[in-house]
Amino acid sequence: MPLLLADRLTRSYSMGGTSVAALRGVSIEMKPGDFTAIMGPSGCGKSTLLQLCGAMDRADSGSLHLDGRDIANLNDTALTKLRRERIGFVFQFFNLLPTLSVLENIAMPLLLARQPEKISFEKARALAARVGIEHRLGHMPAQISGGEAQRAALARAVIHEPALLIADEPTGSLDSTNGQLILELFQELNRDLGIAILMATHDASVAAAAKLIIRMKDGVSEEIPSLRN
Repeated sequence: MPLLLADRLTRSYSMGGTSVAALRGVSIEMKPGDFTAIMGPSGCGKSTLLQLCGAMDRADSGSLHLDGRDIANLNDTALTKLRRERIGFVFQFFNLLPTLSVLENIAMPLLLARQPEKISFEKARALAARVGIEHRLGHMPAQISGGEAQRAALARAVIHEPALLIADEPTGSLDSTNGQLILELFQELNRDLGIAILMATHDASVAAAAKLIIRMKDGVSEEIPSLRN
């Protein structure tokens, strides 16, 4: 059974009284352990597709099954539960909570799920060590670098062992060195933990880290090449 199965998704938004089509019949299928990059210029529909696949928005038409469940049949409470338990998110601007330490930020998904604090923090420390920021756990987000912040965000995104990781321009705010490090961590987590990754980027060198690239233009998928590795 596919982990993610999207069939002919459409999504439009109203802008200044005019309807703008962000997606025009996009289909995608992912199995556990896949690593897929959605590539295309700004405004092509990449982020909209990620929002739908991450159960953060609903399509106007088409069908979307995630982890065996039909998204259209889930209410908001069920969607929240699905996101919390089965999906991780990494964004361009990190989205760390500024009033919490790095350790607390990483552990937050487990704490929100009412996991014991001791277990949550132990797992956060282990993940921090894996991504190379164990020496920053007592710092606040404003006290660490952008690369360290994105590594903290990545650790937070996978601490609850999601089946799917959604990454929207995860290297967009980083220099080339830190961007490459994040991509290597993505590949490591995909390989070692079997987490499926769906990543949007406009950068061909970033997309090359994925196993499969879907090219988008004007709200449609333009090309689906063969697996690269």
